[in-house]
Amino acid sequence: MTLVYKKADVSDLEQLTKTRVMVLRAANKLSDEADLSLVEKESYSYYQKCFDDNSHVAYLVFDGEKLVGTGGISFYKVMPTYHNPSGQKAYIMNMFTAPEYRRQGIAYETLRLLVLEAADRGISHISLEATELGRPLYEKFGFVNMQDEMMLPES
Repeated sequence: MTLVYKKADVSDLEQLTKTRVMVLRAANKLSDEADLSLVEKESYSYYQKCFDDNSHVAYLVFDGEKLVGTGGISFYKVMPTYHNPSGQKAYIMNMFTAPEYRRQGIAYETLRLLVLEAADRGISHISLEATELGRPLYEKFGFVNMQDEMMLPES
């Protein structure tokens, strides 16, 4: 097994979009029949915009020609605070490793590369949403549960 961690670029738009839909199907336990055409279209547009404004970095992990893992990080700005005077934040998303490649360090290395992308930009406020399957990886890396955050559920 020879793994290649490729930082995605505009030539990877189709692969990134396809991978995003695959990750959403897996994370939400959706069948192949579930219509994600709008999500697919919007994801393609999202990636296009991100390559223009450098607001998202994604890695694709290959074993030869086979895609075996992926992960991304989005960068955004909120109002400055005492604990985050720059207001710069990052959000890890779209983490996935093919089932037959799990527990071999692929997701950990992908996560390490994404966190380095944030560090290179001077961003230390990084968050993510963890699935039950991913939680042990994130805890091993040092992520902790947030205490003071709330959300308004969809109605």
